[in-house]
Amino acid sequence: MYALVEFKGKQYKAEKGALLKVDLIDAQPGTAINIDKVLMVSDGSVKIGSPYVTGAKVSATVESHEKDDKVIVFKYKPKKDYRRKKGHRQGYSIIKIGDISA
Repeated sequence: MYALVEFKGKQYKAEKGALLKVDLIDAQPGTAINIDKVLMVSDGSVKIGSPYVTGAKVSATVESHEKDDKVIVFKYKPKKDYRRKKGHRQGYSIIKIGDISA
């Protein structure tokens, strides 16, 4: 059984017990969250919403907060002595899918 969900503007495939890497959530690790925006549920038969499946819900728990690899942004203009180097590490959260109810 799996479901396609929309969470914070992005779509994810959620299966029971799966770990998802989502944008940073303002919640402590161990907190339970519910995702109500379910686009599709498949449990042998497929239910597709328009745009969301009514009554479907996915429950998950926040496992941890981490940072992604560093991305280097380097700008320069040739022959003008202009160079700028900047680094960025994007934060994200790991959530574990618990139960999918249709």
